[in-house]
Amino acid sequence: MFSEPFYDPAKSYLDNFEHGPFGLFADTSPNSQADESRHQFLGHPVAAPFGIPAGPLINGKFVKAALDRGFDIPVYKTVRTHRYACHPWPNVLAVKVQGDLAPNRTLIASHEYGEPLSITNSFGVPSFDPDFWQPDMADAAAHAGPGQIVVGSFQGTLPENGSVAAYVEDFVLGARLVKETGVKVIEVNLSCPNEGTANLLCFDAPRSRQVVEAIKDEIGSIPLVIKLAYYSDEQRLEQFLREVGNTVDGIQSINTISAEILDDDGKQALPGEGRLRSGVCGSGVKWAGLLMTERLSRLREELGMGFTIIGVGGVGSAADFDEYRRGGADAVMSATSAMWNPNLAQEIKGQAHEL
Repeated sequence: MFSEPFYDPAKSYLDNFEHGPFGLFADTSPNSQADESRHQFLGHPVAAPFGIPAGPLINGKFVKAALDRGFDIPVYKTVRTHRYACHPWPNVLAVKVQGDLAPNRTLIASHEYGEPLSITNSFGVPSFDPDFWQPDMADAAAHAGPGQIVVGSFQGTLPENGSVAAYVEDFVLGARLVKETGVKVIEVNLSCPNEGTANLLCFDAPRSRQVVEAIKDEIGSIPLVIKLAYYSDEQRLEQFLREVGNTVDGIQSINTISAEILDDDGKQALPGEGRLRSGVCGSGVKWAGLLMTERLSRLREELGMGFTIIGVGGVGSAADFDEYRRGGADAVMSATSAMWNPNLAQEIKGQAHEL
């Protein structure tokens, strides 16, 4: 079903933050009945191993709406230890993708959204201060019903002086602040640009290990999920897992595939310095999410590790959910399709075979 999106791309991030969610997500009455908890997610019972990853659920109102629509594992959008500005509007545009989106392509963007749907994701990981998001995240986590769990996502911010010690300390502080909200699972984003010594932190395995071990020292027994980008080189992924795979409790992949985004006139579509390229998500990246799921599943077995796999990318139907589950995903999440189809969780619960 292609419906009014709960995050409105025609509005600014702040407008969505203050007035959203929209469409069927704006209905404040719970729409889903409590389902029997037949699955486990990182030690917690869930009705269905399906949710919405960090991204479109930008505050507690969005998270609560997702829970009420039957998304049993929603992720509160990635926060930081201090206020951080959002990229200028527009942040979401439709992009024309023929088949699978290979990395480093050039795409034409527009405001015309249709199926199959792929979109830009250009926010810059904005955040309000902890004075706002800590009580808001705690309130959202408390809204979860039986068979549901809220994940709190965060990331560190590279200091202006480039200090590695300060960078790691910021991750530790972020983990502590998220832990104080009472969420039962914490996710750290290692897959966004401009935050690591190798562009993406997850491509710097030794630094990732340093960060992840420091976070685990802080949060103790609370399960830790790391969010990864797409690895084109499986050997590099294996090297990364050898560094962190025995420390983390879960791995979510993928985030987006980077592409150059132009308008119909061949000009940069997203205004501002450093925004010629943007992460793209939706149907065009499903191949990459599935491939990463299959690789993680195979390497987990070969290396004798036990981390949970959360498959993300291009999930828009029960058939997509089944495909990820057969590929080795313990849980599956959808962002783009869920934005335009508020009934996706109920469709999967009613139609999927791999539940």
